[in-house]
Amino acid sequence: MHVMAGILRDAQGRVLLAQRPEGKHLAGSWEFPGGKREPGERPQDALARELREELGIHIDPVDGMPLIRVPWRYGERDLLLDAWQFTRWVGIPDSLEGQALHWTLPSAARLAGLAPADRPILQAIRLPPLYAITPADAIAGQIELWQARVEAALARGVRLIQLRFPRWPIEQVRKLAARLQPRAMACDACLLLNGDIDGARLLGPGVGAHLTSSQLLTLTHRPLPWTQLIGASCHDEAQLTESARIADFATLSPVAPTGSHPDAVTLGWSSFAAMAETAALPVYALGGMTPGHVDEARRHGGQGVAGISAFW
Repeated sequence: MHVMAGILRDAQGRVLLAQRPEGKHLAGSWEFPGGKREPGERPQDALARELREELGIHIDPVDGMPLIRVPWRYGERDLLLDAWQFTRWVGIPDSLEGQALHWTLPSAARLAGLAPADRPILQAIRLPPLYAITPADAIAGQIELWQARVEAALARGVRLIQLRFPRWPIEQVRKLAARLQPRAMACDACLLLNGDIDGARLLGPGVGAHLTSSQLLTLTHRPLPWTQLIGASCHDEAQLTESARIADFATLSPVAPTGSHPDAVTLGWSSFAAMAETAALPVYALGGMTPGHVDEARRHGGQGVAGISAFW
């Protein structure tokens, strides 16, 4: 089943959510408005029809921007949730099918209150296009140096940063995260600890965890609350499938050759696109990426790009 979802964003940056009424599947859950595409109908035309029938508004399909496509399974039913963003429409959204409507800033929306297939859409709205990862060869004890570097990155507008310091004692990484936490929260940014779920749980909001691909296989449920972000490292389609059970987003690598592994087998953009298409969560391209590759990643179905050396 191909289901279209419309993300309507007003001048204040708010998005419109609709509540599923009593008697329907997942009654009481919130979702982005839209509905099922009919056979032979163009996706954008289906969304325009559904928003007209559901909300009484008129959109021009050419004004829409694709955001994310979420393959999902509810019981025995498979669906593809195809989300498009709009900032222009004609009319005032009104409840024509008895559903409650609510305008909210994406940062204020409760992930736990959304229908499960709609949660990746909200995360795709929230997540930035750049994901900076600290270099693995950073010398232990350089807390002041890296505090200054991360604060400078926050000042430049970077809003998602992984603190990956394999040479450091775990207490030093946590100390650095605790120092940066107030500044990150003030910027509406997020710091992620590499593999350290307990540290993220200890520090709380503003700090999440980025899981290794091997960690994914050991987890049966989400290890942090919805208020703390979880990322996952993936290298193939099977790992992307696993990450959708646990994480809010994934990195997929290596897309291109890197300075540290110039001879490694790479995915290339075509394989990245094919795998991202199957993923039920936002995916960042990693490996040989620079901030200048964001548009390329978006054209191939990615959330954006993640990187190390080029981001510092």
